Amino acid sequence: MGKKLKIVITDDHVLFRKGLRALLSDFSFIGEIKEAGNGVELLQLLSEETTLPDIILLDIKMPEMDGLVTTEKVKSLYPDIKILILSMHDDEHLILHMIEKGVNGYLFKNSDPEDVENAILDVLHKEFYFDDNIAQIIYRAYLGKIQKPVPNSMFSEREIEILEMICREYTNSEIAEKLYLSPRTVEGHRKNMLAKTGVKNVAGLVIYAIKNKLVRV
Repeated sequence: MGKKLKIVITDDHVLFRKGLRALLSDFSFIGEIKEAGNGVELLQLLSEETTLPDIILLDIKMPEMDGLVTTEKVKSLYPDIKILILSMHDDEHLILHMIEKGVNGYLFKNSDPEDVENAILDVLHKEFYFDDNIAQIIYRAYLGKIQKPVPNSMFSEREIEILEMICREYTNSEIAEKLYLSPRTVEGHRKNMLAKTGVKNVAGLVIYAIKNKLVRV
């Protein structure tokens, strides 16, 4: 990896922030690490930065401005910043709500260090990360439910093909290689699907595909 990542840890527990910072410092692909105690502090920090962070590691339950409101504001003001939730909360409705609001991944705080590393790398390269626990929550929430049929004309055959590969966690470059396309063409298809569905990011696109049974899972 070339450029090292810039990360902001946003959590109201100082000891957790310091411990996570120490962990992240051991990852060779991470450079600058900053901290915020809540959403208000985070937004203030972002407004003062000349170079925005690549990823925000965000708690949900925080004073002054919680993770939900923070996500909405960050995605509105800085749509290119990726958000990875780190939380102890395992409420299915809350998790699904956060994903629908545009977070790129969700990880429990009791996860192993290698899971944190994998989550950050997946969010960076694939734009989403769901571990097995979160994936099961998504499947239970959406599979088997009657969904409004998606018009066959909404997606082309090529888009469905790319969508299936996105859901199977292929990167743009890997999809391009498999389908003998340029990465730019794959990115164009992906942007078209985002526009057609109205979702915020690739994580939302995966959820949309599962909800509407567009892919085999």
